[in-house]
Amino acid sequence: MVNDPNWRLPEVPSFLLTSPELADGAQLHTSARSGIAGAGGDDRSPALNWEGAPAGTRSYALTVYDPDAPTGSGFWHWAVYNLPASVTGLSADAGNPEAGLLPPGAVTLRNELGLERFLGAAPPPGHGEHRYYFTVTALDVDSLDIPAGSTPAVLGFNFLGHILGRAQLVGVTQTA
Repeated sequence: MVNDPNWRLPEVPSFLLTSPELADGAQLHTSARSGIAGAGGDDRSPALNWEGAPAGTRSYALTVYDPDAPTGSGFWHWAVYNLPASVTGLSADAGNPEAGLLPPGAVTLRNELGLERFLGAAPPPGHGEHRYYFTVTALDVDSLDIPAGSTPAVLGFNFLGHILGRAQLVGVTQTA
């Protein structure tokens, strides 16, 4: 059985998520691999653009998740919430806090290494293909109030009753 990260989430309308750096189902660019975790990349989040969110959208949350990590619980690479409804995309490297490219009020949660930033792909050697789900979730609230230090899983639990729609783009990496 292939781990589907959406299998227990509510079925909601979809909208379009694209990237000039990533086609759905294609290999992640080397820049989106992790240098921090020793995978030879730059930990640079790709540019993302979305359109067609459902009426009533008041904010967005963005997550990047690897369900294929050999952890029993997957691996969260990035989570940002309180993105205003007026935002319909993020520039490349928006996941780097030093770049200052996120809109005011957006909050980044810790990834699995405890860093409040985008962490690129770094599957273990010999572990085969990994999928990276870039998900933008349209929410019916202006903002979420989540305790400092929360995890991406807590974010998902908190937005569960507020989801209007979901857009996804999946990148892959392959290790020998």
